[in-house]
Amino acid sequence: MTVFSNSSELARHAVFPLACIAILCAALITAAAAQPDEPPPDSVGVIDGESISVTGPMSLEVVHGQSKTLLRSGSDVRVPSGTARIDLVEGGQISICGPAHLSVLKSGGSLTIALDTGTIHVLVEGDLPLNIYTPQIQAHTVAVGGGPRDALVGFDSSGAMCVRANRGAIQLEEQLTGQSVLLPQAGDVFIFNGQLENLRSSAGHCACDLQAAKAIPPPPPEVSRLATADEARQKVTGAKASTQSAALDPPPAREEPIYQVFMPPLIYDANAKVQPEIDPRMIILVRRVRVRPTLIFQGRVEGVAVAAVTPPPPASAPATIAKGPKPAAPATDTFVNRVRNFVRKLWPSSS
Repeated sequence: MTVFSNSSELARHAVFPLACIAILCAALITAAAAQPDEPPPDSVGVIDGESISVTGPMSLEVVHGQSKTLLRSGSDVRVPSGTARIDLVEGGQISICGPAHLSVLKSGGSLTIALDTGTIHVLVEGDLPLNIYTPQIQAHTVAVGGGPRDALVGFDSSGAMCVRANRGAIQLEEQLTGQSVLLPQAGDVFIFNGQLENLRSSAGHCACDLQAAKAIPPPPPEVSRLATADEARQKVTGAKASTQSAALDPPPAREEPIYQVFMPPLIYDANAKVQPEIDPRMIILVRRVRVRPTLIFQGRVEGVAVAAVTPPPPASAPATIAKGPKPAAPATDTFVNRVRNFVRKLWPSSS
């Protein structure tokens, strides 16, 4: 009985750790499954623009088949020209009018924008604390009656800072002296040399309008249906025709030269500071081609037979010519013969 009671007590003690481990595993699996649906805590928003450059922490997301850039705390944004738009995670947007350079920082549930150049137009609808830092002035947006905050902060071509509170108020504070001024709603001022003592009316000098979100239409639904008899017949006929044409007309084989490069083995010397280079004279380039055989014709070439023209026989010569006297044999050329011939020429009758 004692042994049985001890084993039962051990079994009861072992069940409790197993149950705790199972609950812990289930909690970890649930947290891992829910993590992709929620953005990271340092996410600022999705940026979109025609000409933007983002460096630092960021991530890519695919929305309706398009890749989007998600800014995170510490991202550095440059807009060389044109405009850009940041859709905040908590709701609202930031329009950037270039050329502009800024950085975003999110910590403790508040968003800080460090603006170096350019103009930004901020619209925040929730209770997200928003601070805008410039080299000399700090601007903090203040909601009026729990409404949205709409503020514009930027620099003009001369370097003067313009601040406009469209909805809500803006608290301005100098970075060095700590002097602060509250700009009421609908206020529009110029700040020269970072001094709040000499504020001047801007009268809408800086301009940067909010951009409307680009609506991406959802893809049309696809409705499937059964193919009709004519469509099935046409599909089968087209498949047969394509198969027959592919079988009858095989693609011609292309004979192209094959090039091979033979290089000497690489040498690595651990003791040498500079590794020896390959001698280009040891590189061999081989070109392989297929030589076509020489065409040799054997046989006889026969042309069209041409009738031979037989010349007419020569006319017969007159009998007188045929029976004419034969030419005398040449006499011996002597001195006596010469005198005789000369005399005969003088007196032909004497001959």
